[in-house]
Amino acid sequence: MKSIRIGTRNSALALWQAREVARHLQNNNYLTEIVPIVSSGDKNLNQPLYSLGITGVFTRDLDVALLNDEIDIAVHSLKDVPTQLPQNVEMIAYLERDYPQDILIRKESARNKELHELKLATSSLRRRAFWLRHYPTTEFSDIRGNIQTRLQKLEDGNFDATILSLAGIKRMKMEIDYEMLPIMTPAPSQGVIAVAGHSDKPEINEILRQINHEPTQVCVEIERNFLSTLEGGCTAPIGAFAEIIGDQIRFTAALCSLDGKNCIAIDENFEYNSSENFGEKFAKVVLENGGKELMAEIKSQI
Repeated sequence: MKSIRIGTRNSALALWQAREVARHLQNNNYLTEIVPIVSSGDKNLNQPLYSLGITGVFTRDLDVALLNDEIDIAVHSLKDVPTQLPQNVEMIAYLERDYPQDILIRKESARNKELHELKLATSSLRRRAFWLRHYPTTEFSDIRGNIQTRLQKLEDGNFDATILSLAGIKRMKMEIDYEMLPIMTPAPSQGVIAVAGHSDKPEINEILRQINHEPTQVCVEIERNFLSTLEGGCTAPIGAFAEIIGDQIRFTAALCSLDGKNCIAIDENFEYNSSENFGEKFAKVVLENGGKELMAEIKSQI
């Protein structure tokens, strides 16, 4: 078989993720070739994501390349992937999740400030809402770009700190001080590298299934089913995290208003069985307890 063409965004972190998928495939004796593609989300770094008006801003160009047979598979940071996929595109494999958490990174001049005093730079509505839930007077600035760009903007900008995904910092092996943020529920499927395939390429998809990490798949499917049932695109303030603990799964999730004042949270332990859609089940609980009205309010404000 000729080498498998791996499509990826062109950022340092995305290329690292593509190389990680290539490593897994090479360990199974398959040849690989990495094909970088510049995405629309990377071209427009001035507008916050929620204002671009499209979900899948970082995945669309890879979808097109996959459907046009320019690549055989596409590697994504799963939290960027919309829950509704284009026709003939399907998620086939998930690598083992490493770091789901959000972290706080301060500039040196803000080292001694209390959390409620910090002026924060983040374009994520989820991070803003979850932070405001605890620190309602916080001022925010928008910030976009890859990790290195954001850290440079933190140094140069008129704010004190930013919030990033721990996975990115760890994968890039960056030596940087950070603080864990237990107040943050991660974005659904944060910290997971996923591989999409074309439904008309069963031979390649079968190869991909060999590198799938099933426990991670179980957890992220619960999280993404929760997200899709709430009808949240990548932008609504929704956090969801499932983890396997012994023979049970613990699922924590929350939907927050944009100002953080109204938050509907869930924390459940349950025994998993594949016949039940737990993500949908818990999302319906949220919707029935004020979530429907809250989602309508959020959509009217974005």
